[in-house]
Amino acid sequence: MKKFTIILAALCIGLSAHAQQALFGGPGVESPVINADGTVTFRYQAPKAVKVEVTGDFMPMEKREVEFNGQKMTFEAPGVGVLKEGKNGVWEYTTPFVVAPEMYTYTFRVDGLTTIDPNNVFVNRDIASLTSVLLVPKAGERSDLYAIHRVPHGSVSKVWYHSDMAGFDRRLTVYTPAGYENGKGKYPVLYVLHGIGGDEDAWVTQGRATQILDNLIARGEAKPMIVVFTNGNISQEAAPLETSTGYDRPTMQLPQTMEGSFETSFPEVVKFIDSHYRTIAKKQSRAICGLSMGGFHTLYITLNNPNLFNYSGMFSAAIGTGSEQTAAHKEIYEDVDGKLARYFAAKPALLWIGIGKTDFLIQSNNEFRAKLDAAGYPYTYMETEGGHIWKNWRIYLTEFVPLIFK
Repeated sequence: MKKFTIILAALCIGLSAHAQQALFGGPGVESPVINADGTVTFRYQAPKAVKVEVTGDFMPMEKREVEFNGQKMTFEAPGVGVLKEGKNGVWEYTTPFVVAPEMYTYTFRVDGLTTIDPNNVFVNRDIASLTSVLLVPKAGERSDLYAIHRVPHGSVSKVWYHSDMAGFDRRLTVYTPAGYENGKGKYPVLYVLHGIGGDEDAWVTQGRATQILDNLIARGEAKPMIVVFTNGNISQEAAPLETSTGYDRPTMQLPQTMEGSFETSFPEVVKFIDSHYRTIAKKQSRAICGLSMGGFHTLYITLNNPNLFNYSGMFSAAIGTGSEQTAAHKEIYEDVDGKLARYFAAKPALLWIGIGKTDFLIQSNNEFRAKLDAAGYPYTYMETEGGHIWKNWRIYLTEFVPLIFK
């Protein structure tokens, strides 16, 4: 018993010391550092390491060749910077180029092991992967919209609603603009949908959506609006570790993602928001947009409810992947031509389409645009550099939001 007491006391002392170090100590290595000349320095302390590298979307893209199922495939991936070891085992790398204003993600590779930057508390989760974040804002540049400024801020709430389709309560993230709580006015509503493997937190963390909204509204470039971020995985209650099912590892391999259930159940979300918030509950004051799987959902929610939304935005929409043919609710994806005719007969204010030049979905998006062109249906199109990446989806949100509710 005495031995157990000594061990317990030692453990408590160790935990106390660790807690005090977290409170009063902190890392001695500064990383990343945005230098005055526009370059960026990364540091990593690893005295026993043999090789330390950094990679991320701030690096120039390189073509790489891999073998898959006996076939050689070429794809683009971010380049790699090799750190040099200095004093006290601190490795360092400074970009030989100016890093353009933008929000980036990066990781270190230490002797082949991928890890986040332990000296950077700005971390993103993308499905089950963690990456460190580098934000390079600059006044007058788009990236300045991603930074927090001294402007009126909206509020972000985690809200639960009951879904009859799912058979349980599900969670939403809801943004209300500055002044909502103290006012009596009604607002238009934008619904924003994530990609496969994402959840109701994705746009708020990786997409910097609330900062974009705060800044656009403060500049007078967007109308004050309520924004609803949904969870498009109808089999889930909420984001990982926020559910009654406990520890569920995030994955893209989820049931009921692109088989019609989410589209069928979406009016439940609209009804809940209209009954719990001061909304302008009519088509002219509703908009919807989404990335990848969310762009797929946006299209079919819109086509199956032609009088629900006046503005729709498809960001790198995952259309033409074949999921429409294998869906449980095939009726959601059938008669596209007839549904497009009914949708445009209802005279929507805007159908907006954006995609990257090297996005693997660009061919299917171009085929969809060709269908629209052949029928004479109007839409707005934006094509950007790069592929299926958050950098593009943030751009598309900053372009789409100022166009709605005008």
